[in-house]
Amino acid sequence: MYRISYTFNQIQGVSPELSTTLTAVATQNWPQHDQIEDRDQSLDHFISKDGEIFAGTHLIIDLWGAKDLDCLERMEAAMRACVDECNATLLHIHLHHFTPNGGISGVAVLAESHISVHTWPEKDYAAFDVFMCGDSNPHRAIEILGRYFRPTRSECVEERRGKIR
Repeated sequence: MYRISYTFNQIQGVSPELSTTLTAVATQNWPQHDQIEDRDQSLDHFISKDGEIFAGTHLIIDLWGAKDLDCLERMEAAMRACVDECNATLLHIHLHHFTPNGGISGVAVLAESHISVHTWPEKDYAAFDVFMCGDSNPHRAIEILGRYFRPTRSECVEERRGKIR
């Protein structure tokens, strides 16, 4: 896996003024590792696991040989099942059905972050992002998505987002 990090002034098209503002917003009051241990972590829903403190778990899930990837009702049901089984809080679901291929793009916005999807039914392929913080369990989504879309192969990459160093 490759990681690319940019400072705001390295991104093309960002003015020096905006770069200064974005840097100030991004760094202002951001807790340092030693400060986090001295305060109530339940207020920000950061996770402490395996000696790391981080914002949340981001799963990148690819389903190959998947079925019913053009069915809006099935997609919504799958997302709702993931939300329930992962112990998350649904705020909103928005799904868009493309024509002529029937692909679906959408997102379930959660209090804990999101579940997003993009499907290519003509290739029997779906790309899901499951990002959750707090007490939710995003790993449960893997089984649920498998049950709803019956892929012949699935791949998952896990990333811990917002690590406090």
